[in-house]
Amino acid sequence: MAGQDLEHAVADLVKEYGGKHDSDYVTHMIITALGLGTDSTSTLDLKIASSALKEMREAFAMFDPYANRKKVTIFGSARTKKDDPLYLHTQNVAAELAAQGWMVVTGAGPGIMEAGMVGAGRDQSIGVSIRLPFEASANPIIAGDGKFVEMRYFFTRKLMLMKDSQAFICMPGGFGTLDETFELLTLMQTGRGAIAPTVLLDLPGDHFWRTMDEFIRAQLLPRGLISASDLSLYRVCETTHEAVEEITNFYKIFHSIRFVGKYLIIRMNHQISGADLEALNAEFGYLCKQGGFEVCDATSQEIQSNDNLDKARLRFEFVRNDLGGLRDLINRINQAG
Repeated sequence: MAGQDLEHAVADLVKEYGGKHDSDYVTHMIITALGLGTDSTSTLDLKIASSALKEMREAFAMFDPYANRKKVTIFGSARTKKDDPLYLHTQNVAAELAAQGWMVVTGAGPGIMEAGMVGAGRDQSIGVSIRLPFEASANPIIAGDGKFVEMRYFFTRKLMLMKDSQAFICMPGGFGTLDETFELLTLMQTGRGAIAPTVLLDLPGDHFWRTMDEFIRAQLLPRGLISASDLSLYRVCETTHEAVEEITNFYKIFHSIRFVGKYLIIRMNHQISGADLEALNAEFGYLCKQGGFEVCDATSQEIQSNDNLDKARLRFEFVRNDLGGLRDLINRINQAG
């Protein structure tokens, strides 16, 4: 079947059986799947693609009822014991955030993941576990709950642990925790993930993350492997109060961002003053390709999708290669009067 004929046939199928919204994307997914079947794709590769799509659908459906709830993901070791001070530290920070209305997302396993769910409580916990032969599927706090999904692949699991959260807390951990932490920072640094408050939480006097921060400053920065502004993408904290304050202050005035055409739109809980706008242009004009920061109304694209229409807005042409600088800009907005 010719390409255009195939697209029309699949579009008709989608219209009849699965076209509630965004039918073009559904059509393209089916065409891609058919293409995998006609390519010389191995059985293993087909299995990976099929399983990944199936488990992402399950995870999307699980998260959907909580789309409007604030969520913080906590990363950390599955090997941390209940009598380890880190367990209580995690439990306490999760409890403080849950008391302020945050849901806590973890990998649903034992150790730090369980501690976060103990602190948040079952009702405010979401679990995304990985299927491993040597590890239980879910800790007893979230097992059997509707807010739990089990995944086969680490890459799909990490997607779901990061995609829907507005804040992140990284506790000390091993290879898996370091992988999650650096992927999170990479996504923000490259603009592939939204800028969000990211806390690397140590125990007081126990410098797990502080040592990593010193390594980054001593080795990566002088070699030009990262930019100085990239250091703004995370903050090392020791107390739960510091961690919670870092997260909540991020959303004091700032709300969210969205790219529309050539502009980056910053949505805010209230409009900043003219003096603060002048200060932004003076301090952060280097983030603008041309022109500067200016007050604007909701764009037609935002109106069409009913996207936070009650929020105040600024817009500018972002250079797009300094996400750490964007984080600094957000910090400055949150300091506005």
